[in-house]
Amino acid sequence: MTERDIPDSWSSGKGREPDKIGESFNRQQLGDIPAFGVPATSSTSKSVKQRNKYNSVRKASQTEGLPIDTNSDNTSLPSKNSQRLPRWMKSWVLWSVLLTLIPGSIGFLAMSILFKLPSAPNCPSIFWPLASASVRLHCAQLAASKQKVDDLLQAIAMVRQLPQNHPLHGEIERFLEEWSKDILRLADESFQAGNLEEAIATARKIPEDLSASKLVDDQISQWQSIWSKAEGIYQDAEEQLKQRRWQSAFMLSAKLLRVDNKFWASTKYDQLNRLITSAKEDGDKLAKAEDLADSQVVDKLLEAIKIAESINSESYLYQKAQELIPGFGRKMLELAQAKLDARDADTALDIARQIPDSTKLQTEVEDFIALADAQRSAWIGTVAGLETAISQAQQIDPSRPVYEKAQQLIARWQLEIEDVARLERARTLASQGTITNLTAAIAEVQMIPGNNPRASEAKEEASRWRTQVETIEDQPYLERAEQIAFMGDINSLQAAIAEASQIGRGRALYPEARRRIRTWTAKVERIQDQPYLDQARELAQSGNLPAAISTAQTIASSGRALSSEAQAAVDDWSGQIRARENWKKAREVALAGTPEALAEGIRLADKVSNNSILRLDVNVAIDQWSQQLLDIARTQGNSDPSQAIKTAKLIPRGSSAYSTAQDQIKTWQQFLNPEPPPPPLPEFQQLQPITPINQR
Repeated sequence: MTERDIPDSWSSGKGREPDKIGESFNRQQLGDIPAFGVPATSSTSKSVKQRNKYNSVRKASQTEGLPIDTNSDNTSLPSKNSQRLPRWMKSWVLWSVLLTLIPGSIGFLAMSILFKLPSAPNCPSIFWPLASASVRLHCAQLAASKQKVDDLLQAIAMVRQLPQNHPLHGEIERFLEEWSKDILRLADESFQAGNLEEAIATARKIPEDLSASKLVDDQISQWQSIWSKAEGIYQDAEEQLKQRRWQSAFMLSAKLLRVDNKFWASTKYDQLNRLITSAKEDGDKLAKAEDLADSQVVDKLLEAIKIAESINSESYLYQKAQELIPGFGRKMLELAQAKLDARDADTALDIARQIPDSTKLQTEVEDFIALADAQRSAWIGTVAGLETAISQAQQIDPSRPVYEKAQQLIARWQLEIEDVARLERARTLASQGTITNLTAAIAEVQMIPGNNPRASEAKEEASRWRTQVETIEDQPYLERAEQIAFMGDINSLQAAIAEASQIGRGRALYPEARRRIRTWTAKVERIQDQPYLDQARELAQSGNLPAAISTAQTIASSGRALSSEAQAAVDDWSGQIRARENWKKAREVALAGTPEALAEGIRLADKVSNNSILRLDVNVAIDQWSQQLLDIARTQGNSDPSQAIKTAKLIPRGSSAYSTAQDQIKTWQQFLNPEPPPPPLPEFQQLQPITPINQR
C-alpha cells in the first residue's frame, strides 16, 4: 500500500501511535530482542519464530507506513481467567477420599509386615556346625517325613549329637525312637518284598547307641529263621518234583501260605505252583514217552524221543528227559541188533539209520551200520560175498570200539570161504538126486570141521541129503505095503503091516510107516471085534441088558480099536438099568399115597434120564402124583392151613399142578397172616346248631 492509498482522515501522528503501543507491549511481553543470529536461552523455538515474525512485520509496517492491528491473536495479551485453579482441586470430597485411603493403606501394609511368618530355613545350604537345635530338629523332621531309609538316617544324624542337657533332649529322644522304628519297619517291608539281605543291611544301619538297636538282632534272627524255613519248604517241593511226586509237591507248596512273609506266601507260592503244574505236564509227557518206549516198536520209540526232546530246558524234568533219550535210542539199537541176529540185515540197517543224533549214540550207530553192511554181504553165502564182507570190515578203524569184533568176523569169514567152496561142490553133486551123488555130497560136507563157522550149515545139508537117500531106499517098502493092504481082509492087512515094519526106527520114512501100520492094525481089530459088539447090541435090543453089558465089557476094556465105542454102549445100557430100577422103586413108594411117599416117589422118578425111553411115563406119573399132593393140601387147608402149605410146597416145579399150588399157598398165607385193618377214623361229635340271639 502506498501513501496515496491512505485515507485523508488518518493523520500521520495517529498513524504512528499504534507502533508505540505495540513496541511497548512487545517489550513487556517478549523482552528485549536479542542480537541477530543468537537465540535466547530461556525461550522456545516457537517464541523465537514469533519474535522474528513480529519484528519483520513491524519493520515492514514502519517502512510502508501501514498500521499494525494490536488486537490480532499473535499480539493479544492473556486474560485474567487463564490464571485460576482447576475446579476439581477445590472439591472437598476428593480430599476426604485421599485422606482416608492413604493412611489406611499405610496401616494395612504395616500390619501385613508385622504378622508375616519368617521364611523356613533352607536346610541343604545350612552350615551345620553353627546351626541351632531348633533348626536341626526342623530339618530332621523334614528329612524323616520322606520315610526313606537314607533320609531317616540323615534325620537321626542331625539331632543325635545334641547334648543330653539340652532343653529339647526329651523331644529329640522321642523322635529318635520313632525314626528308628520307621527304619525297622522299612527293613521289614524289604523283607516282606523278598529282599532279605537288603532288609538286614537296612536294619544294621540303626546306630547302636539307640534303644531300637536292641531289637535289630532279634528281628534279623526272626527274618533269617522265616527265610530258612521257606527255602527248606521250596527245596523239598523241588525235590518232590524231580521224583515226580506231584501230590507231595502240592502239599508242600501249601505250607508256604503259612509262612510269615508276603514274598514267599504270594510270589514264591505262585511261582512254585506254576512250576508244579508245568512239571506235572512234563511228567505226563515223559510217562507217555516211557509207555511208548515199552512197546518195542520203532515208530513209537521215535515218537517217545520227540516227546522227550520237547521238554523245556528250564523244566525240573529236563535232566530226566535228557537221561531217557539215550535209553530210547539204545532200545532202537537193540531192536536193530535183534533183526540183525535174525539175519534181517535190511530192516536192521533201516532201524539204525533212524536213530536221532539227540540220543548221542552216533559212534555206536556208525559202528553198527558198518558191521551190519559187512554181515549182509557175508550172508549172501558166496565166496564173492564173503570177500566183500572182509573188505568192508577191514575199513573199520582200530580206534573204534567194534574193531576187535570186526577182526573176529574177518577171521571167521576167511575160514568160511573154504567151507563155502566145499558146500558149493556138495550142492552141485546133490542136485543130481541119485543115491551115489547124494552120498558123495554128504561125504564132501563132512570134511568141514565141526568148529568152523559153516559146520552147522554143513550138518543141515548132510541131514537133508541123508533124508533124501533114505526116502529113495525105503519108498518101495511103503508102496508094496499099500498094494498088499488094498484087499482089506485080515491076511492082506497083516501082510502089509509086516512089509512096512521093515523100515527101521530113525529112518526118514519111519513116522509115515508107523502111521500106516496103526491104520491097518485098527482095521484088523475092528474086523475081529465087530461081531462081538454086534452081538451085545442084539442082546440089549431084546431086553437082556446085563448080558449085553457082559459081552461088550471085554471089548471096552481091551484098548483095541472098538474099545471106546463098546464103552459108550456099556454106559448107556447101565443107565437104562438104573432108570428102570428108579422108576420101579418110585412107583412102589408112591403107592402109599401119603404126602411124604408121593414126594419121595417124585424124587426117585425124576432121576430117570431125559434120554431114556421111560421118561414119558415118568413125566405122566409126576404130574399125577403132584395133583394128588394138591388135593391132599386142599383137604388139609380146611382144618390146618399151615400143614396144607407144607404139603403144597412138595409139588415140584415144572409139574402141571405147580402154578395152582403156588396160588393156593398165597391164599392160605393171607388167611393165616391177614393185613391189619386201617386205623379207625376219629369220631366227631355232632355240633349243636347255634340259635341266633334274636330268637332266644
